[in-house]
Amino acid sequence: MERGTDLVTIGELAARTGVPVRTIRFYSDAGLVAPTTRSAAGYRLYDAEAATRLQLLRTLRELDIDLATAAQVLRRETTLADVASAHAEALRAQARVMNLRAAVLRAVAARDCDWREMELMHRLARLDANERRRIVDGFLTEVFGGLETDDRSFEEMMRASFPDLPESPTPRQVDAWVELLELVQDEGFRARTRQMAVRGAQMRAAGDEAAAREQAAHGGAMVALMDGAQQAVADGVDPSSAEGGAVLGALMERWADAVGQEDTPRSRTDLADEIEMFTDRRVERYWQLVGIVGGHAWPSQPAGPGEGCAPEAAGERQPEQGGREHGEFDQGPEQEGPEQGGPEQGRVDGDRPVGDVSGVAAAEWLIAALRAHS
Repeated sequence: MERGTDLVTIGELAARTGVPVRTIRFYSDAGLVAPTTRSAAGYRLYDAEAATRLQLLRTLRELDIDLATAAQVLRRETTLADVASAHAEALRAQARVMNLRAAVLRAVAARDCDWREMELMHRLARLDANERRRIVDGFLTEVFGGLETDDRSFEEMMRASFPDLPESPTPRQVDAWVELLELVQDEGFRARTRQMAVRGAQMRAAGDEAAAREQAAHGGAMVALMDGAQQAVADGVDPSSAEGGAVLGALMERWADAVGQEDTPRSRTDLADEIEMFTDRRVERYWQLVGIVGGHAWPSQPAGPGEGCAPEAAGERQPEQGGREHGEFDQGPEQEGPEQGGPEQGRVDGDRPVGDVSGVAAAEWLIAALRAHS
């Protein structure tokens, strides 16, 4: 009777809402869901509005909204929309952390690494944005800092292309990310990339129209030269053999016609030196790792030197827009390049291999052939 038809006891409210009596009592004592009134015997009674507040509070808590924030919503000190938006962002961040942990563990399981390697992978994978930017900026500043050139296009390209670890990385992306961060902190790699950047800036410094035309012709001839070298590698031709000399002779004849220079022992030696300056397996590996982490593939077609430390300099020609080459190389995230063959594959330290290097292999074949037959 005192209760009336619109009032219920705490036990009845618990039965209707599924919230335990002890929890409702706690919320009541905290002022979050206060009883509407009390019975003559002192029992708490709740009306429909209190039941609605309790249901909202239960939903917020099930969504892991902290009690203080839920209280603000109930007191209308903040809007439900604002709380939902903020909490969704927090959950997204938590999901990223959980996905990252899972990817690290899967990578550890795949590589069968020891606890030191696992600790390193976990530490590098969970670097925050500022720490990641510090590492990248340090690398690029050491490579490009103080260059006497107004052309910053390659520096800008490298800054823009450096990837971040995806929110839901695959184990392969975690592995590549760790290797990439190790690589850009390697002093030998930094020094080699700096040499390439300096030489590339010097080669672009001429800058006049005639020099630009000459460099364009030289670049086109170099692409053809490297294509021929890649075919020789595919055919298993020994660069120092008579067959290698014949292949080189045919390639150099076309090269000399294209650039307007005579094919001489000196020109071959100079060309070998030039190609060698821009040939490094670690640089090609850098671009492979960038592609894996970023979820796209860098093509492994050979090209010529002269472009600083861009993919072309590493022995990789980027695809033209449209046409057959574009379709061939636009592989997407599921075709990131060659699979790594185990825990040792793809590393740059010591004598371990650095993965698929068809562009660099072609350049190395050409260097060896030029030196053997000059």
